[in-house]
Amino acid sequence: MTTRRIDARFAALKAEGRAGFVAYVMAGDPSRDEALEILRGLPAAGADIIELGFPFSDPMAEGPPIQRAALRGLKAGLSLKGTLALAAAFRAGDADTPLILMGYLNPIESYGYQAFARDAAAAGVDGVIVVDCPPEEAGVLTEALDAAEVSLIRLATPTSDDARLKVIAQGTSGFVYYVSVAGVTGVKEADAGSVAPAVERVRRASGLPVAVGFGVKTPQRAAEIARVADAVVAGSVLVDEVAAALAENVPAAPRVLAKVRALSDAVRDARATETV
Repeated sequence: MTTRRIDARFAALKAEGRAGFVAYVMAGDPSRDEALEILRGLPAAGADIIELGFPFSDPMAEGPPIQRAALRGLKAGLSLKGTLALAAAFRAGDADTPLILMGYLNPIESYGYQAFARDAAAAGVDGVIVVDCPPEEAGVLTEALDAAEVSLIRLATPTSDDARLKVIAQGTSGFVYYVSVAGVTGVKEADAGSVAPAVERVRRASGLPVAVGFGVKTPQRAAEIARVADAVVAGSVLVDEVAAALAENVPAAPRVLAKVRALSDAVRDARATETV
């Protein structure tokens, strides 16, 4: 399994003595061209890793903000094929930033496992998070991704006990995504006190870096999580900026990238502040 870009980024973060910032955005939100503008601006705004959602009509793990973003992406015509084209357009101008696709199994199954894995690799995608595909049902997908040298990144949750973490760790590469709250995205806030021991358990079980998401809304909360995790993921708070821009009839990219800068700055400064 090739995880060159992902491994290189986490190695660089470790050398810098800080956590990474992972920005989640939805393909096609609010339009194909604006989504590409946002994608291209994310690294300079401070995103160390990018998660690119592919729109789906029934995103069961998502709260209202990302549900609405998915509907906007679908309205803009961004199918899974269109998402891969968007990824390829981003990769043409950025050879280093890890790019992870995040979404649900139905579009992948409709696309075809082998075809999806092949086309994802060709588009420069480094990994895939499939929210509703448990390890027990991931055999065909895992084989296809392995053959294409694309990482399968799995989710761990507050209800994952030690036995379950061993199962989750099998076949996972790049990093593990720890869901910090029980529930959907963008509703509850993560608590660093409860996240810290969970991150240690996931690290021990997997031997991989742990990125924490599903409850990061403010720079303060991002900094708190950055002190205990290897990376901090923000998504709902970013797609909220797209919605706000649409409501005000102004361009979305400047608002999204400003929010990314605020969150990524907090993540970068978190451990330095801790040691002062």
